[in-house]
Amino acid sequence: MVKAVVLGASGGIGQPLSLLLKASPLVDELALYDVVNTPGVAADLSHISSTAKITGYLPKDDGLKNALTGADIVVIPAGIPRKPGMTRDDLFKINAGIVRDLATGIAAHSPKAFVLVISNPVNSTVPIAAEVLKAAGVFDPKRLFGVTTLDVVRAETFTQVYSGKKVPSDATVPVIGGHSGPTIVPLFSKVSPKFEIPADKYEDLVHRVQFGGDEVVKAKDGAGSATLSMAYAGFRFAEAVIKASKGEKGIVEPTFVYLPGVAGGDEIVKATGVEFFSTPVELGPNGAEKAINILDGVTAREQELIAEAIKGLQTNIETGVQFIKNPATK
Repeated sequence: MVKAVVLGASGGIGQPLSLLLKASPLVDELALYDVVNTPGVAADLSHISSTAKITGYLPKDDGLKNALTGADIVVIPAGIPRKPGMTRDDLFKINAGIVRDLATGIAAHSPKAFVLVISNPVNSTVPIAAEVLKAAGVFDPKRLFGVTTLDVVRAETFTQVYSGKKVPSDATVPVIGGHSGPTIVPLFSKVSPKFEIPADKYEDLVHRVQFGGDEVVKAKDGAGSATLSMAYAGFRFAEAVIKASKGEKGIVEPTFVYLPGVAGGDEIVKATGVEFFSTPVELGPNGAEKAINILDGVTAREQELIAEAIKGLQTNIETGVQFIKNPATK
């Protein structure tokens, strides 16, 4: 039996994510939580003839506690969306408080669940969740993930013309670092099976992967940000975590994790100087079983991109940590 929970289920990401989880044969029970509209979303999805039994909760009547109790996997897309002209960092002050409060609920009611953070800015909200869980004495680094899968999905899609794959995801395109702008580093030198990016297209492709979200914000003309593609990416990663938890072998996905708590992570900390980093991770029954270091053998240009990403990550991570440790300064 797998109980999945979506925190922020009524929003632009939360609704399509909840639909995908409701349709998944891997989910037996689905609990939805948000500050508005959740019973209606749950009622709508309950008419779908799939396996999962569905419930919807609001904050009243211990809604968060009831949603989280017994959870195996918790996905957090809660927060405000990005608007034109906003960076992910602009979202910080509002979304940081939301993630702090939800993480507090997880610590109390589902401390053993796999926790997948989508709420932006991921580079800061994952450290926030970690600090809350640490303070509660229930932090397991193998069970806390920042979802960076959308960057991978974009890299697969944008390079399809060069990979030649009918299904873009049949090519493995590693994306490492973080989940905002220059902290996102696609490693085109490490694609599998191998294919070449034309030299005159390389910089544009890197920029498109890093700032693909801006394309969507601009195209939606004030009506929102990347919600449908993010929901797909969140579901893809959640599905991988569930499959691995059930014993399926060989599942490797890039994700933003606390490296010192994951096997193989110390080597990457030594190479990068940061404790949170998105890298390919081998998933298993306990979550993040092994962090895989793919930094060796990257190109000179990729080394430059990684150096730039690390600078941004250092600031983002510290911002998240200090939000919890020194709340008076936020």
